[in-house]
Amino acid sequence: MWAVDFTVMAQRRKLVILGATGSIGDNTLQVVRANPGRLEIAGIAGNKNFEKLARIAREFGVKDVAINDAEAFEKARKSGLFDGVRLYGGKEGIMEISVMPQADTLVAAVVGTDALKPTLAAIEAGKDIALANKELLVMAGKFVMSAAQRKGVKILPLDSEHNAIFQCLAGERKADIAKLIITASGGMFRDYTREQMLNIKPSDALKHPNWNMGPKVTIDSSTLANKGLEVIEAHWLFGVSADKIQVVVQKQSLVHSMVQFVDGSVLAHMSPPSMTFAISHSLLTPERGNFAVEPLDFSKPFSLDFRPPDTERFPCLKYAYEALRKGGTATTVFNASNEVAVGRFTRGELPWIHIADVVGETLSQETAFDPESLDEVLAADAQARLTARKISEKFCG
Repeated sequence: MWAVDFTVMAQRRKLVILGATGSIGDNTLQVVRANPGRLEIAGIAGNKNFEKLARIAREFGVKDVAINDAEAFEKARKSGLFDGVRLYGGKEGIMEISVMPQADTLVAAVVGTDALKPTLAAIEAGKDIALANKELLVMAGKFVMSAAQRKGVKILPLDSEHNAIFQCLAGERKADIAKLIITASGGMFRDYTREQMLNIKPSDALKHPNWNMGPKVTIDSSTLANKGLEVIEAHWLFGVSADKIQVVVQKQSLVHSMVQFVDGSVLAHMSPPSMTFAISHSLLTPERGNFAVEPLDFSKPFSLDFRPPDTERFPCLKYAYEALRKGGTATTVFNASNEVAVGRFTRGELPWIHIADVVGETLSQETAFDPESLDEVLAADAQARLTARKISEKFCG
């Protein structure tokens, strides 16, 4: 399925932001501030931080706010911070704000599987999807992409790597693609020995050398699981096989991805390591907006270096390729087992070095199949989580 669509957008894009209080939400707000009159926020949603949601609503004149957490919703209702604002509570409220008729684009910036049903509902309602949630396509790419094609809506990639590919493919033919080259910083432990890896703590894994991201994505970056998720996502977004997707370490995080064509030439996309560049392009394409962060300055010296990833020290990337080649629910299993392992690591229960072991063993124990419904995907996800929890027990403590 060839997912990239370069048709002209409406002059003014009206957004609902799921995950408005998180890292992607913050970057999206920066882009909106830099482009007044071209982007408008119609609705916002978050989990617990209702005070921050109230500040965003005041600044941008947002009249519709959803709060997922029940306790936070009740506190918000009684706080007096949302006078003149319609409040939506719980998962039902998230669903309702995701399909609100005032908006034309849903920014899916919630990490994990919670964004799956609201995003599918938004597609059915005819909304374009600005996608920052990797798990949606990793779990259910078959259903997300087929629904988008059926409804004629755009999937706009907000990840810097996929947006870079999106830009490099502008005006090109799919038949001319030799390889999609996804870059990785290599994470904060890229030069660690195995002995050093044995002592990694959660606080260590949250210190990314280049990017300011949310905790789950930052930890996934440290294991290269994040890059594995991006490989699977690229397969669905651009309709290419695993054999045509390559990962390369570019430790400065200035080249965000590249495309190599059949004639041997390579197009690369460059910008500073800030998500605002990808978000701006996705929300304003085919036009260009004002930058929210200072761009690269070529009057100052800097260097670029590339090297292949080490999948022996960072096997999560290898497992992602295995899952993609197996197909079906194997990628769901990869995602679910990684979420379980990262959760246990974050709580100090599972050593960092064993995150990949949990993922690899879960993949080997679960039998992949081609799901016929979203319910089957969710069942495979639930089963994989049970298996991953059992496997992780032997590595904990």
